[in-house]
Amino acid sequence: MLSKLKLLFKDTVIYGSSTILARSLNYLLVPLYANKLTTFDNGVQTIIYANIAIANVLFSYGLETSYLKVVSDTAHSDRDETQLFSTAFITLFLTSTLFALVIILFAPVIAQLIGLSVGDYIFVRFAALILWIDTLLVIPFAELRLKRKALQFAIARVVGVVAVVASAIILIVPLHAGLPGVFIAEAFGSLVSLLLVIPVFRQFRIFFSADQLRDMLRIGLPYVPTGIAGLLIHLIDRNILIRIPQTEIERLYGHSYQASDIVGIYGRIAAFGVVLQLFIQVFRFAWQPFFLQHSKDAEAKRLFQHVLSISTLFTMFLALAATFFVPDLVRYHYAERFYLLPPPYWIGLSILPWIFLSYVFDMISTNLSAGLLITGNTRYLPVVTFAGAAVTAFFCWWLIPLSGMDGAAYAIVAGTAVMCFVMAWYSLKVFPIRYDWEKLSLLLVVGIALAMLQLNTAQLFQQPLMIAFSKVGYLVLYLAISVFFFRQEVQIVVVKVANKISRK
Repeated sequence: MLSKLKLLFKDTVIYGSSTILARSLNYLLVPLYANKLTTFDNGVQTIIYANIAIANVLFSYGLETSYLKVVSDTAHSDRDETQLFSTAFITLFLTSTLFALVIILFAPVIAQLIGLSVGDYIFVRFAALILWIDTLLVIPFAELRLKRKALQFAIARVVGVVAVVASAIILIVPLHAGLPGVFIAEAFGSLVSLLLVIPVFRQFRIFFSADQLRDMLRIGLPYVPTGIAGLLIHLIDRNILIRIPQTEIERLYGHSYQASDIVGIYGRIAAFGVVLQLFIQVFRFAWQPFFLQHSKDAEAKRLFQHVLSISTLFTMFLALAATFFVPDLVRYHYAERFYLLPPPYWIGLSILPWIFLSYVFDMISTNLSAGLLITGNTRYLPVVTFAGAAVTAFFCWWLIPLSGMDGAAYAIVAGTAVMCFVMAWYSLKVFPIRYDWEKLSLLLVVGIALAMLQLNTAQLFQQPLMIAFSKVGYLVLYLAISVFFFRQEVQIVVVKVANKISRK
């Protein structure tokens, strides 16, 4: 078991290093956009990018996951992998081209549908270009993951992001390109990544098989509504915030804000959820191939139990640490010259603890999804995610007019929690595993209690250093309680680390 956990941890570190580096570089753009663009422009960009994320699911319609599954199965058969690669890529090339042309043609109408003005249609057309290039990357990136060519994967991702960041800085700072520069930089970065995965196309053939496509669609299509619903849990808040009545904005935030300003503030603050999002994304990259390869092992269920406990514990600890320290990093005046986010954005900092908490439920759902994919019961996935999306949408509709940005954050927690519970219901029904739910639930309650305690006792300390020490103390206490509850999992990790050190 230790060797298999080591394999998962190794892949997680490899994918993690590239993803963390890429997202860290990309994250340089958040303060750049916040300081160089207006809150209104940031709102437009937030809405467009939120809908790009949703459209990405439509453009790829589950072929990434189904390609991983079908090609994994070919290892036990005589099917030609190059034919699968060619069929999948040709299909996505043709459909993405069609989808992009439709968006370009109807851009003014689409701009109005997503809450923007007709004059913003040019940004919708930029989005179509970005979507088209990103879709062409889907199968090459899946192939690199499947073959565990992590270095090539990392280079393509990181260099693409470097291209985005460098071109965005040049376009926005010296060239003063403004909001169009944001989209031009993003398209350029995606194009660079595509050029770097050209070696993967050595196995491409002019070949198309309707039967192979049917096999992939049978597995992948359930991911379309599932993927959209899953994204809506984290993105529907922006699409409802953009429609908040002006009277409610003035009641909550004053007369100097419009809906796009509120969305811009909310989007930039919520972006700090990257602290948790990165870890989950990194884990997901390694987790899917891992559980597919080891699902038939005799010790698989015990192995998956330990993985869920370890990954969830780490996520809860990260969420608590981020709740304590991220607001301080945002408000700190670096070199007395700039902030990560200027003061006009600080009215949204209260959403951060809720954003971090939502990712804890995301991590659990990611673990539990293994049961449905292993057993082929992907038909339950739309039910799971639509339940979460419906709850998120309902609470957004109800709470945003009452509480604005805070209401949106509450809705996200409700939606991700419901999705987690429904995922557990179906996954454990078809692939029973005895997880340590009681301990994990207790640690979740302890973490929330410590966060509330720190918030309510912060005013007792006058010196910033004392406040920092108190936060560290709460984190150490939480870590000690976690180690006490999950001694077996901690022992596995300690043994792995000790063995690695002894071999050096």
